[in-house]
Amino acid sequence: MGPAAAHAPHRFGVVHATALNMINMIGIGPFITIPLLLTALGGPQAMLGWIVALVIVICDGMVWSELGAAMPGPGGSFGYLREAFGRERAGRLMAFLFVWQFILSGPLEIASGYIGFSQYLGYIWHGLSARSLFAVAAAVGIVNIILLYRRITSIATITVSLWVGTLATTAAVIATGAANFDASVAFDFPPGAFDFSLGFLLGLGAAARVGVYDYLGYYDVCYIGDEVDDPGRVIPRSILISTLAVAIIYIGINLSIIGVVPWRTFVPADQHPASNFIVSIFMERVYGPGVATVFTIMILWTAFGSVFALLLGYSRIPYAAARDGYFFKAFARVHPTKGFPHVSVVVLGLISIAACLFSLGIVIDALIATRILVQFVGQVAGVMRLRRTRPEMPRPYRIWLYPIPAFIALVGWLFIFFTTDVRVIGFGVGILALGALCFLLWSRRLRQWPFAEPARVV
Repeated sequence: MGPAAAHAPHRFGVVHATALNMINMIGIGPFITIPLLLTALGGPQAMLGWIVALVIVICDGMVWSELGAAMPGPGGSFGYLREAFGRERAGRLMAFLFVWQFILSGPLEIASGYIGFSQYLGYIWHGLSARSLFAVAAAVGIVNIILLYRRITSIATITVSLWVGTLATTAAVIATGAANFDASVAFDFPPGAFDFSLGFLLGLGAAARVGVYDYLGYYDVCYIGDEVDDPGRVIPRSILISTLAVAIIYIGINLSIIGVVPWRTFVPADQHPASNFIVSIFMERVYGPGVATVFTIMILWTAFGSVFALLLGYSRIPYAAARDGYFFKAFARVHPTKGFPHVSVVVLGLISIAACLFSLGIVIDALIATRILVQFVGQVAGVMRLRRTRPEMPRPYRIWLYPIPAFIALVGWLFIFFTTDVRVIGFGVGILALGALCFLLWSRRLRQWPFAEPARVV
């Protein structure tokens, strides 16, 4: 935080907070997930996944809003889970597990951007093999680490320039789609599109996972709650406004693509190479290969901008937890001359590169499944627990129609989790089990809860 911030700690109003959320929500996601979304249900009916995801994140946004307004400090989920379950008791475990899973789920999210970058490069650089795609993704990851290995003042300028490219790319897609939209192409439903069977529910869960992935970031203002002016008003409004605004943008992008490019040409995604750069194909159909190539470069710019911002922000979470004594001490180290958490940047950066060995679909499923239980389900349980154990806590914002939205969010998250591939579920649960074991060994060594010595009675 610079000198100006020190004199104005409460500087984020509704407009600033909404912009912050939207900057983190709009990235490479909608450009790489459209084929995965339609593949989930085999046609345009997969747009229902957007609606399910929107309902979940709006209800979950109310949970974030109540917690953020009541406890407007830095750290977001880390602080909420710690306070809800007891700062020196089970809250230590929940806070540790949040950071533990984040060291994996955060890099998985970053890796999805690296994979998207390499896939879109395939439109310009023809004939890339699987090994070459990984090499490209790894090279982008290394460049990202190098760019972040500097002082925060120069990073701010890079971030702004990358965000301008993101806005221009998004606007170009929607404008082109609106001018060339064909409803008969967009709503060409296959036979039995709405056959509500078990397979349909599993597909709907897969589509909703993709939708949630693209919405991630609607709560980012909560991570800087100490810099928000009037958090009881600003945090809830910014979360709701940014969620609805991004939903409109994303649905506009999706309709733009499927209203021009017949969905059968890229579904199922794993059988159609064009699905790797579907937005480039979209621009080629309208303007020709020359404009499509220029536009592909804009998407590559957007992809890099999103992963740059993610690694920058996510690297601060393990650092903050370690600094406060809730995670491994090594992550609290700061570069001796450049003043940034270099251990956290490098570790998360290298894990992100390694995750590029997997397919985009597996990466998205794994990051959502890993994050759901501790962060999202944990916070729903936390807000309910605080309502019961600390009714006197000042709550500038209270969940509308409580507890209905909290239960909807809980059911929604569990629906997404249990419709995930059983191997991914096992992976997520296994990661948390390993984290719990590491926490117990770490706490035993430090003689902290649950191994703390009882206080002596004098």
